[in-house]
Amino acid sequence: MTATENFVKRSLINHLLVHSNQQDSVHEESKKAFNETRNLPGRLLVHTSEKSFICDVCGKSCRDFKSLKSHLLVHTNEKPYVCDVCNKAFSRKGDLRRHLRIHKNEKPCICEVCNKAFGDSRVLKRHLRIHTKERPYVCEVCSKAFSRGSHLKSHFRLHTLEKPFACDVCGKAFTQSGVAKRHLRIHTKEKPYPCETCNKAFTEKIALTRHSRSHTTEKPFICEMCDKAFKDKYKLKLHFRIHQKE
Repeated sequence: MTATENFVKRSLINHLLVHSNQQDSVHEESKKAFNETRNLPGRLLVHTSEKSFICDVCGKSCRDFKSLKSHLLVHTNEKPYVCDVCNKAFSRKGDLRRHLRIHKNEKPCICEVCNKAFGDSRVLKRHLRIHTKERPYVCEVCSKAFSRGSHLKSHFRLHTLEKPFACDVCGKAFTQSGVAKRHLRIHTKEKPYPCETCNKAFTEKIALTRHSRSHTTEKPFICEMCDKAFKDKYKLKLHFRIHQKE
């Protein structure tokens, strides 16, 4: 357990005892916890009012202590709620409940624009930004905007050069977990995306999409100079160089 995770748990215990009028009995324990963690950057728990419990790790405000306690599991990496179907684990009970809809095929949240259905209202909210073009998450370095906070977080690593996702086989590091996962298929030879027409398999979905066009007449990439169409974006890029030389 890391010092931060240990401090989170100590803070939770001390906070509960404060509200049950047991401060005196834990005075020495609280003092010990403070001395051990006084060099940490600020308190992890800040109780600012009766109805506002704020996590000092990420600034999230919770409506009560129970919600804050549940939220803190995200930072301690504890995942006590396990799916009985696929064994995927979650830090919050609500996340497990929403996940179970995947197995039950429940999709109660409907997009009013395109009628696409979702199992989670939060996913629907993110989806709606496709229609509204809303991008509320802006990079403070280059001002590039994103529709999802996770995309901004991933993008920001390009500026910090942080590469937290390392390949267990060769040690190569990546800024994004998805890229690391795709890279791993080089070692495992896994090709999870098969073509429904010829059964040829691919390591990436985008490669399957490009290949699928070989079975159709679809040519979605059109040259704005001469209207010539191509099945592949790369071929359009090569073609465009002809016009640049003119």
